[in-house]
Amino acid sequence: MNNQEANTMSNQETLAFLNTFSQAWNDHDIDALMNCMTTDCEFHAIAGADLLGASFYGFDDVKTAFQLAWKNFPDAQWLDGDHFISGDRAVTESTFCGTKADGTRVEARMVDIFTLRDGKIQVKNAFRKDRPSLTVSA
Repeated sequence: MNNQEANTMSNQETLAFLNTFSQAWNDHDIDALMNCMTTDCEFHAIAGADLLGASFYGFDDVKTAFQLAWKNFPDAQWLDGDHFISGDRAVTESTFCGTKADGTRVEARMVDIFTLRDGKIQVKNAFRKDRPSLTVSA
């Protein structure tokens, strides 16, 4: 096997891994999700007072932060995932859809930028279009 074949195989494995991570979000499966993260992981949310948005450090804090997405949007889904890989960095582009407690709905394109280490995600940095909530008619 030459280096190009090895890189392709590695990228295929990484794509499969990113698909697993995306599916865990859509399944609301915190254990599967956290199995994709390093123990010293970081998560930078889409919003917050800091330059990177609200930031969470370490396995337990990231786990708690991830679970907030499902609490705030019980029907949350990340659709049409498309992944890009470059070395130890990766990007997932998707459409976030979810309904807030007040009945308004969010649908917006977003990206997650990842730093990968040892076959897991060490940093998840999330960005989402700042689109107004949609009113859902009955």
